[in-house]
Amino acid sequence: MPRKKTMGRAANGNGTIRKKTVTKNGTEYTSWEGRVTVGYDPGTGKQIQKSVSGKTQKEVRQKLSKIIVELDEGTYQAPCKLTVKEWLESWLTDYLGNVKPSTALLYRQQAELYIIPKLGALKVEALTSDQVQKFYNELFRSKEDGGKGLSAKTVKNVHGVFHKALEQAKKNHILRFNPSDACELPRIYKQEIKPLNREQAGAFLREIQGHTHEYLFCIALFTGMRQGELLGLAWDSVDLEHGTLTVKRQLCREKKKGGDYYFSPPKNNKSRVLSLAPSVVRWFRWQKLKQNGDRLNAGEAWEETGLVFTNPSGGVLSYRTVYDCFKRVMKKLNLPDVRFHDLRHTYATLSA
Repeated sequence: MPRKKTMGRAANGNGTIRKKTVTKNGTEYTSWEGRVTVGYDPGTGKQIQKSVSGKTQKEVRQKLSKIIVELDEGTYQAPCKLTVKEWLESWLTDYLGNVKPSTALLYRQQAELYIIPKLGALKVEALTSDQVQKFYNELFRSKEDGGKGLSAKTVKNVHGVFHKALEQAKKNHILRFNPSDACELPRIYKQEIKPLNREQAGAFLREIQGHTHEYLFCIALFTGMRQGELLGLAWDSVDLEHGTLTVKRQLCREKKKGGDYYFSPPKNNKSRVLSLAPSVVRWFRWQKLKQNGDRLNAGEAWEETGLVFTNPSGGVLSYRTVYDCFKRVMKKLNLPDVRFHDLRHTYATLSA
């Protein structure tokens, strides 16, 4: 296919503009192309040029003028060829060193399950707020209407991951602005808190008498500690002589099938010291006696972890075990909707 190129004059320092004519199927098509130097290769010293095109010479000159102004102001940003998928993979690998392993795993799951399948092929630079908004809307829309039917909380979590990744892209000068900033998210309705009243708390204490996890449940109710904080509590953090306890870590589990347990700092990365009531000190002493009995029964199979609450062989007491036992107790009390975390709210209510 023949092509004619006619060199035009440099548009008063705005780069070089030329006319291009292409003949296709006997018909001539004319367009204009402009080039401007945007920098120099640090290795070879050769010019780095940016090309723009348009239907008219005026359109091309305007585009070149815009680039020249940005170069003069130091705001010019070279086009980025990275796709959303490529940038997310880079971000997940290189920029999550300061987050917990469980959080990093959750970020990766959100990206691979929702963001990459829908937006992964798009160029990061070409991503618009409208595209991101439609993506969030589709996640929230019911399956009957062709959407994913995710909860508002899950959509917010996906947005949190995507926004962080795009914010880093902005810091790296891959993006001029974060297209997710302008998006509106579905409203979240918080789950109702259901603390026990005094009568229910009394019934709970009576029901767990003699239960395998009696002291764990009692200490949770009278300290307001979170489940992970209790399961990650070590004896060296409990001072029974002075009646104090230091909360400085929690037990976590990788959010995948068969995930390993690990310790991490408590919520908000803040340790705290609790003053223990005499009754709580007694429960800790009884828990120590119970654990000594388990140690004798286990013999050589005993695993010395230093944890306060353990399974019969001294190992980590799983979240699932505690959850199932707690829910069975609540079912007997006709309170099936009460969560373990509601013991923390009960403590706050009864202490007020």
